[in-house]
Amino acid sequence: MKDNTINEILSQLPSSNKPIIKVLKKGTDSKTIVLGLKEGITLKEHKTNIPTTLLVIKGNVVYKEKYREINLESFDSLEIPTDVIHSVYSLEDSICLLIQG
Repeated sequence: MKDNTINEILSQLPSSNKPIIKVLKKGTDSKTIVLGLKEGITLKEHKTNIPTTLLVIKGNVVYKEKYREINLESFDSLEIPTDVIHSVYSLEDSICLLIQG
């Protein structure tokens, strides 16, 4: 069955003034989340207690922790450490996958 989640987020980006977050797939031990960020939007500081990979599939974002910033472009990925406060800022309209578990 075809899933339109990412296309739905792309269509919502131009008029959004906050992150768009939707679960793409959820299993017993894992979850894949789609994160849409319009240019200039920040996913505010938070932390996770689940091992998570951030994968940029379109755009350009900056992953920020207290003492480091990492620029990620399309097809770049990053392991997000657990229990570390971080945020994600979009330099251009971006779509990311958060793969947890």
